[in-house]
Amino acid sequence: MKQEKEIKKFVKDRYGGIVSKGDSCCPSCACSADLVEQAKSMGYSEREIRDVPEEAIMGLGCGNPTALADLKEGEIVLDLGSGGGLDVFLAANRVGKKGRVIGVDMTPEMIERARENALKGNYKNVEFRLGEIENLPVESDSVDVIISNCVINLSADKLATYREALRVLKPNGRLLVSDLVTEGELPEDIRQSFAAWAECVAGALQKQEYLDTIKEAGFRDVAVVTERPFNEPGMDSRLKGKIISIQVKACK
Repeated sequence: MKQEKEIKKFVKDRYGGIVSKGDSCCPSCACSADLVEQAKSMGYSEREIRDVPEEAIMGLGCGNPTALADLKEGEIVLDLGSGGGLDVFLAANRVGKKGRVIGVDMTPEMIERARENALKGNYKNVEFRLGEIENLPVESDSVDVIISNCVINLSADKLATYREALRVLKPNGRLLVSDLVTEGELPEDIRQSFAAWAECVAGALQKQEYLDTIKEAGFRDVAVVTERPFNEPGMDSRLKGKIISIQVKACK
């Protein structure tokens, strides 16, 4: 396996480029209309897309964790790997003025984009913090709900990530994440590819190993809420049928 620091640097550079150079995580998405259609395919509704700043829709993610997180007014929510802020803004609309949503991302360019989007959307109940999901800049026992959208697979230390998630959750707090997992072994050249890491493939764990990691971190009631095959245009033919998008819930 690639060294963790090398993986992290490549992923950070790749996602910084998505913002600064206009690169896309979705090779088939050439314009905003394509990104909107991709968002719909991941489970976002027309209304949800309409209610957030357009620049927050970046063709990233593999699900819609806010749709199944059962967010309540006044709750404090943390988004791991918040990107341009799409899920943060959707969560903010659900928790209302009395609630608060924190987005954490390790890419400075993403944090800058998200903060600009928050100003454009006049969101008063959100904040974005620069930091790594394996070492969260968040106080212990301070949030009600954690969400994440196709980000934890990018971490080379998923157990550390889930232990941090457990640390910052309040007692009985809950977690709802969308992520990619595998069924069957991936080719070794893909496992060793920096590009495949940044595309959320090389770092994906086998489904049961992923669930076991969440349990090992200390979470209870770990369960898959939904799952579906994940097939992107241009995907290596050897991966078809082996990559699965799942949404997982768990409690502290």
